[in-house]
Amino acid sequence: MPKTIKKLAVLTSGGDSPGMNAAIRSVVRACAYHNIECIGVYRGYEGLIEGDFKQMDARSVRGIINKGGTILKSARSKEFRTVEGRQKAFDSLVKASIDGLVVVGGDGSFTGALIFNQEFDFPVMGIPGTIDNDIVGTSHTLGFDTALNTVVDAIDKIRDTASSHNRLFFIEVMGRDVGHIALNVGIAGGAEEILIPEEDLGLDRLVESLNKSRKSGKSSSIVVVAEGDKIGKNIFELKDYVDENMEGYDVRVSVLGHMQRGGAPSCFDRVLASRMGVKAVESMLNGQTNYMVGLLNGKMELTPLDNAIKGKTKINLELLRVSDIMST
Repeated sequence: MPKTIKKLAVLTSGGDSPGMNAAIRSVVRACAYHNIECIGVYRGYEGLIEGDFKQMDARSVRGIINKGGTILKSARSKEFRTVEGRQKAFDSLVKASIDGLVVVGGDGSFTGALIFNQEFDFPVMGIPGTIDNDIVGTSHTLGFDTALNTVVDAIDKIRDTASSHNRLFFIEVMGRDVGHIALNVGIAGGAEEILIPEEDLGLDRLVESLNKSRKSGKSSSIVVVAEGDKIGKNIFELKDYVDENMEGYDVRVSVLGHMQRGGAPSCFDRVLASRMGVKAVESMLNGQTNYMVGLLNGKMELTPLDNAIKGKTKINLELLRVSDIMST
């Protein structure tokens, strides 16, 4: 028999992403709608261990849907990676009479939730919150769309100065080991080249491509580089190589960094978070556990946490082809 859910807890873990607050709001209000209690866990798994809990109701989450970051805070927890730490977390949940846990985070957070479920048979549900879009089982993770818009806005501004000074800009974007952000913003920002981990362009081919762009009449260029790209040791090594092997360009580097994880979530992310929160709560009430909520073909679907963690997202081959055509 599925465990009856009378009280749910929600936490945010790992890196923050726009849309996390909207997801918290959705979980809390879905709980209120179904007449069950909701507890907010502060500081992720660290707060779970320490019992840093706060009762939340529909009014306690007003005015947060438009805010970036997470009101519940996020923290890395070394202790939760130990059996002893997870036992303390379980004891905290039992003491507070909590029946299930919704985790908003990425693959590291989901790995912790999966192990916790396996050890204590405690109901868990995941909501994917990461700008990297590197979780299997959803076409979009929370924060991905917002990050794309943030980066495109930055590229547009950099393009202005690149054009004014005949400069070549290498712009590094986040994404960890995948190139979803780089590929999408590269196309949207009109980049001459896009460097992603999934496609090894190579230094010589990069220079050849940039020379071709110059001969076609382009006086400035933008190259978007995913942080996990393997062509050089880092983006500054790329700059040095181009400086040594090309003439006529004033080469600059811009690392956008954590600005990509901040800011008000886009309309898309707010709606996505709202849908995911409701689906997570209602799935747990229906006795489903150990799943991640995701967007697939426009619908809310459940993917086993194990599959979401172990799977590897694939780059969109059509976008790769489009980027090649657009850079002509």
